[in-house]
Amino acid sequence: MRNGTRAVFQVYPETPRQMEIITEQATRCGFTGGVVVDYPNSTKAKKIFLCLFAGGSGAVPQSLPPAYGSDDTSTVAYSNERLTDRKRKRGSEMSKREWIQNKKQKRRAQGRNVVSDSKYTGRKRKPKF
Repeated sequence: MRNGTRAVFQVYPETPRQMEIITEQATRCGFTGGVVVDYPNSTKAKKIFLCLFAGGSGAVPQSLPPAYGSDDTSTVAYSNERLTDRKRKRGSEMSKREWIQNKKQKRRAQGRNVVSDSKYTGRKRKPKF
C-alpha cells in the first residue's frame, strides 16, 4: 500500500483473542488504525471492521449512533421517494406488449435472432397444474 492510503476489511473473528492477534500483527507490520464495531449490542447484526492506514496517522471512523437522523427510535419514517423516482425514470407509461415489441425491434436492429411476433406476444399464460 502507498503512503496515506486506507483499507477497511470486514472480519469475522470467532473470539476476542483472534481480533487482538489481527490488530497486533497489523501494527507490527507498520499499519495504524483500529477496530470499528457497528451494532455492538446486537448478536446477529454486529459487524466488525478492521480499519488500516498506511503511512501517516488517520482517525478511525466512528460508527453511527443508534438514533442517527431521528428523535424517536421506536418508529420508522416512511418515504415515498423511491416510487416517484421509479415512475419518473419510466417516462411514458408503456404496456407490456409495447415494451416487448420495442425490445424485439432493438434486437433485430442489432442483427440478432428474434422470435417472430404473434397475437400471443405479451399475453399472460394461463396457470396449468
